[in-house]
Amino acid sequence: MEMQEPGKTRAIVAHLTLIGWIIALVQNGSDKNEDASFYIRQMLGLFILGIGIQIVSMIFAFVPFLGILIYFIAMFAMLGVVGLWVYSLVSAINGKKEPTPFIGGHFQKWFSGM
Repeated sequence: MEMQEPGKTRAIVAHLTLIGWIIALVQNGSDKNEDASFYIRQMLGLFILGIGIQIVSMIFAFVPFLGILIYFIAMFAMLGVVGLWVYSLVSAINGKKEPTPFIGGHFQKWFSGM
């Protein structure tokens, strides 16, 4: 099922930095569009995931050996988050509501109030 134009535009804007996400959220607040809401929830989850990975990395940054190991693991995890972001952006551009692999369904449940 193809997304309608206002929802598709908001979905794409939601992928463009935190400011774009806020703009999409505010625009979607006045007249709810389920397609836009879907991608707003996806991006909120990816933002939180990315920030969480960075926080864990920073907490262990000064621990000898373990800090370096966690740093490299976090780097690969962030590459994964970027890959999920690209997947989500391409889905939004193509007008398809596809949750990000592995965790997208959880984001939809956790942030269902949006």
